[in-house]
Amino acid sequence: MSKDSKKKNRIVPEPALRRMPCYLAQLKVAQKEGLKYISSPRIANIMEIDPTQVTKDLSYTKIAGKTRVGYEVLPLIEELEDFLGFKTMDEAFLFGAGSLGTALMRDYGLRQFGLNITSAFDINPEIVGKDFDGVKVYHLDELKNMINPDIKIGILTVPVEVAQKTAEIMIDAGIKAIWNFTPVILRVPDDIVVQNTSLYAHLAVMFNRLHSKESKRKN
Repeated sequence: MSKDSKKKNRIVPEPALRRMPCYLAQLKVAQKEGLKYISSPRIANIMEIDPTQVTKDLSYTKIAGKTRVGYEVLPLIEELEDFLGFKTMDEAFLFGAGSLGTALMRDYGLRQFGLNITSAFDINPEIVGKDFDGVKVYHLDELKNMINPDIKIGILTVPVEVAQKTAEIMIDAGIKAIWNFTPVILRVPDDIVVQNTSLYAHLAVMFNRLHSKESKRKN
């Protein structure tokens, strides 16, 4: 097995994976500025982390920096996009076509990062049958007739009280990875991937930090 293959087969720690899209964003800014090379200290300074952390994170890819020069911007952009799976288009079903679900259906940026929502499902008669930027909303009962072995990703944006039940329906339909936007901790089999993205949790953290800083200023 080649060194490159070994690197791609290594399990990347989640914190490193979370930082990589930020590196990619900084690289694209550097590219627009006309930079051919960028150093790990420059990336680290922007992200307010240690340069050795940047070097360690990027070591999971097959791109290495050059001494006193840094990383070549364009090849590293291409490598990160490939490494993160942004170059391969994955199709997904969305469950819950409310305000958040509708926003995701209309978010063209998801397609740029390799995720294409092909269909949405809901039970609200006022929403079922509507089309949002090419994504049609079907009644959840129609899911059984639309199961596609190639669609393994499901986006969950339903009300909390039906989150667990909907997740079970998704899994029964062949979904293997759930992008969970609800604050519910889902109970799923071990072979199912769940990525939690709780807007409310992040909102709580923001409020807490804001109020803490305001309190310090007043004191």
